[in-house]
Parts: sequence; structure tokens; C-alpha cells
Amino acid sequence: MTIDDFRRIALSMPQAIEAEHMGHPDFRVKGKIFATIWPTEGWGMVKLKPDQQRDFMRLEPAVFVPVKGGWGKRGCTNVKLEAAGEASVYDALVIAWRNVAPKKLADDVNL
Repeated sequence: MTIDDFRRIALSMPQAIEAEHMGHPDFRVKGKIFATIWPTEGWGMVKLKPDQQRDFMRLEPAVFVPVKGGWGKRGCTNVKLEAAGEASVYDALVIAWRNVAPKKLADDVNL
């Protein structure tokens, strides 16, 4: 998985846009961030809930790692892109998108 693959999948989410936050690209739906990338580090981040984070970490501990500090305790999860497969990143991005998308939009979309 590359930075461009992560970006392509993130932007495939309904009404997703790319913006910038604190010097790195992020992906938003209706103004809310659901994912970010650190291109020079080869990492992505998905905004999961703690129970979702635990599930991804249990299934693929070499790919999904909590963000350090409080953000990680709240579910923000780093994705080691070099070790990641497209299917698991897609699944994580769908969940992250649904976590922040307006309920009506999330309910109306079949991903």
C-alpha cells in the first residue's frame, strides 16, 4: 500500500475532500477529519473508536497501531502503509468515514 493508494481510497468515500492540517494532508467529510497521511513517514491515520481500534489491532498488529497519547486512547489509529493490504485499509477508512459523516449521509450510502 502506498500513500497514493491510501489517498485514492480515502477520496473514494462519498463527499470526501482532501485538505491540510498541521502541515500534512487530511481527508474530511462535511468538514470533519476521518483520516490523515504523513507522506514522508509512510503512515496513514484513521479515526476509529476504541473498540474498532482494538479489533483492527487484534487482526493485524503489524499494520494498525494506536496513535501515541490521548488521541490513540480515543481510537485514532496509525496505519503502517508498507505492511498494509488494500482490503483492510479500505475497511478501516469506511469505518472512519462513517464515524464522522453526518448520520443521514452515512445511512444513505452503501459502502
